[in-house]
Amino acid sequence: MTQEGDEEGITVTKKMDIQDSHFMYTQETEKSRKVLDYDYKWCTGCGLCVRLCPTRALELGPMHEIATGMDAPPVMMDIDKCSFCGMCANFCPIHAITIVSRGDLPEKELFPAYDSYVKLNEKCLPCILCEAACPKEAIKVEFIFPKKEQISPFKIDSVGQIEIHHDKCNFCGICARFCDAFILVEREPTPTDPRPFEQIMVNEDKCDYCVLCQDMCPEDAISVKGDRLCNAPAVEGNVTIDYGKCTMCTWCKAVCPYDAVDIKKPFEGEISLVEGNIDKCDPQGCHGCFNVCPSHLWYVPTDRKIAIVEDYCTYCGACVNACHLDVVRVSRNKVNHTDILDSPWASQWRDAVESLLTAKRHYPDTSHTLIVGEELPKEYAEFEFPEIDESLKKVVREQIRKVMSSLKSVKIRKMWESELPEEIKESE
Repeated sequence: MTQEGDEEGITVTKKMDIQDSHFMYTQETEKSRKVLDYDYKWCTGCGLCVRLCPTRALELGPMHEIATGMDAPPVMMDIDKCSFCGMCANFCPIHAITIVSRGDLPEKELFPAYDSYVKLNEKCLPCILCEAACPKEAIKVEFIFPKKEQISPFKIDSVGQIEIHHDKCNFCGICARFCDAFILVEREPTPTDPRPFEQIMVNEDKCDYCVLCQDMCPEDAISVKGDRLCNAPAVEGNVTIDYGKCTMCTWCKAVCPYDAVDIKKPFEGEISLVEGNIDKCDPQGCHGCFNVCPSHLWYVPTDRKIAIVEDYCTYCGACVNACHLDVVRVSRNKVNHTDILDSPWASQWRDAVESLLTAKRHYPDTSHTLIVGEELPKEYAEFEFPEIDESLKKVVREQIRKVMSSLKSVKIRKMWESELPEEIKESE
């Protein structure tokens, strides 16, 4: 814990606590309290916060070692340097750093943040593909239609036929959520094929050929011969996105068969591989870029050592920091952010945002030193000394000699001092 006083004499207390994978940094005054929450297990080590920090309170760790298995925080903070300005939290692309403030503080709207989003449009059914494909488990789908057994209890003596047309089926999963007779066979999604299922089957021991699944299928991929005992419910539900987990990797958009996902990423840019260095890459032994990438865009193709699907990239640069062989290059040409409003700190925010593109940061002067301008040379003026009258000089010296003997007497000096005017004594 540290304590210090600001220019107004207010006591500032800072402390750090560790809770599981969270480093909790707190700053308290009589008027406010701020808590920075850094989840180092969620952090990818992109280093954007290090570049943004106006007080150089953040430092990037040994990212290659961390990316390949070392359990250590990618970013460390010198709490004594931290001003709790919130730049790191506002511009962390994966929300590994968050800030909670209360008290006498400026409104949050005064500070810029990413103007990015993931939205579902009117084309959404919904289905379960985005939920199953999301690599961060940030999407939850909740259907609000009843289960099959709730509206049409199973009939043991039912006779019929059911067929799935696999050329039409897109594995939307609606039938499986409605009826337990359907079995979706899961697969591991890959960057080149993000579909989370590879097959759908029917357990006919659980099917009574009620025809409801045929009515509900949005692709007409199910044909049933049987008895329809009631009407099928409408396909309705709610999709929620946990933006604290969402990295805007666009896997949901890639897997959606209905073009129902709209995404605006934090950055626009370009990622490329340095052809001359690819031969040095050992993706199986190192795997650093795979481990840190929040978008899971890396894969090993059959015809070369390593490859990417750039559509998933958020241009955070974590892979660049993790690669010790300079195989990856990432450049950003635009930061999508909210307006920077006029305020005393606006220039620092503008410079911080610009540094995300240029990698050049102009730090504020915290030296508290006064810079004095150079003094201009003065024009030299000739000075003419007065003539000295030697006869007068001799008389003055004789008088001084006579007085000196009296000045050596303590008694005389005290007598003179006692007779001095009061204003002279006070000035002394």
